[in-house]
Amino acid sequence: MTPSFILVACLSLLILRWLGQGLLDLLNRRHVRAHGDHAPEAVQGIMDGPTYRRSVEYTLAKSHFGQVEELWSLATKIVFLCSGFLPWTLALWSDRFGQGAFAQSGWLLAVSFMMGLPDLPLEWWSQFRLEERFGFNKSTLRTWITDHLKMLVLSTLLGLPLVTGILRLTVWIGESWWLWAWALLMAFQAVMMILAPILILPWFNKFTPLPDGSLRDRLLRLGERTGFTAKTIQIADGSRRSAHSNAYFTGFGRFRKIVLYDTLVAQLTEVELEAVLAHEIGHYRRGHVPKMLLWAGVSSLVSFGLLGWLARQPEFLEAFGFKSSSGLAPVLLLAGLLGGAITFWLTPLGTRRSRRHEFEADAYARGAMGESDSLIGALRKLHEKNLSNLTPHPWFSGFYYSHPTLLERERALRAASGAHAPTG
Repeated sequence: MTPSFILVACLSLLILRWLGQGLLDLLNRRHVRAHGDHAPEAVQGIMDGPTYRRSVEYTLAKSHFGQVEELWSLATKIVFLCSGFLPWTLALWSDRFGQGAFAQSGWLLAVSFMMGLPDLPLEWWSQFRLEERFGFNKSTLRTWITDHLKMLVLSTLLGLPLVTGILRLTVWIGESWWLWAWALLMAFQAVMMILAPILILPWFNKFTPLPDGSLRDRLLRLGERTGFTAKTIQIADGSRRSAHSNAYFTGFGRFRKIVLYDTLVAQLTEVELEAVLAHEIGHYRRGHVPKMLLWAGVSSLVSFGLLGWLARQPEFLEAFGFKSSSGLAPVLLLAGLLGGAITFWLTPLGTRRSRRHEFEADAYARGAMGESDSLIGALRKLHEKNLSNLTPHPWFSGFYYSHPTLLERERALRAASGAHAPTG
């Protein structure tokens, strides 16, 4: 294949992805608008009329803004890929810092930072205009800037040694570098899963122990009867940034802890919080975490195998203006820019797996609680408070939604408990 053919093929993949996203978004908007004035009977008990119309407005606003983001992302990628900017910066960087593994990893992080700069205005608009308009933004400009600076520091401290290690493997090992690079990445991720809750998450949120009281006692009893022990139950100050809510557990072994957002605690009753935690425990008890890690490991192994093949194709680098002797760093950069154009079409595979896990965790929570009404009540409140889309197009939700829709989850919970399932 000639460099010109490779360039046209890659740009075509980027455009096809954009068209695919646009078609799905269009179908979803039309479906949402068709139910915009009158909620279907099945969802009328979940939100009142004004709240439902507000959720429709929020869904459409996010969709329209998402279209702008995707078009901007496509345009900037094409500019970076075709303008000669990337090989020019590599040549400039190499003249100043050399061509060693550490220097090349520095270039990779620096140019990645530069390519992220054009997205900052849109990120700001999303946070301080769109989310603010619907009452979700609680962040200040200072916090927003500080978060980005912290992410830059973390990317440098963690990414620089990791990428340097991967680049040096090409010198130490040769053509089989990609297999050892994959092993290095897996080891790095395993270490980070242990260290992140201790060293990184506190950079962004303040965690305080759940005070003694009936809620703490209830959640600890749930842990005892489900065999899920945690070092602590903590409250995260998520309300500093957003009105959206969340709950999760993190860490392993004696370092495992349960985290509840303060927004979640404010929105749900104690029994509903117990049901939400039972759902999270269900993920643990059903082995979803190791299954997800296995899936991620296999996926990354395939990705590194493809990277190893691309690194042996000099035409690939030449297609984007690099010299064939430029090394692995530009291959990694180009793969990062172009990889989404391929993995986008594989999204439903991960979506189906994730949705199956959610149904299994719901079923576990129902068994742990001895009823389904508490979890259903929690899910309804969360969808209402978050202005979630209650009427997504089936193709859209099937492609993107990692969680089943609210109606799908309710039907499964009620069917298993023998209760009447809403229709419509």
